Amino acid sequence: MRALSFAIMLCLILGSKAQAEDPVQTAQMLIQGQIEAFLNNDAAAAYSFAAPDIKALFPDKDIFFAMVKKSYQPVYHPGNYAFGKSRAIDNGAVVYQEMLITGSDDKDWTAIYQILRQPDGSYKIGSVQVLPNTTSKGI
Repeated sequence: MRALSFAIMLCLILGSKAQAEDPVQTAQMLIQGQIEAFLNNDAAAAYSFAAPDIKALFPDKDIFFAMVKKSYQPVYHPGNYAFGKSRAIDNGAVVYQEMLITGSDDKDWTAIYQILRQPDGSYKIGSVQVLPNTTSKGI
């Protein structure tokens, strides 16, 4: 069931360029899709959600995947997670989305995602900041 829902979501996101009527909902779909890719150890799918600036820093899916695995463990393999607060600015050109995560080590984290609208109208993950934290601070 999980694999089927991921495949459907991935097709919707990648096939339709993730055009959004609601940028926050699109941001959440992107984040969910990338987390599912990490959980399935699918480097190509995880890399596909990254913005061009991230791809310029990590020009290969395997280099990107290794960096996330090493430096962003709570995002790479979260235990439990839930969307927190969000904020869209510049008419949805940038979305900040908070994630509350319990890592696989049972420690609590807050991840702040920056989702960027691309020139073609699609959205990509521009950055993620992970902070040790147990409560939402807002954005």
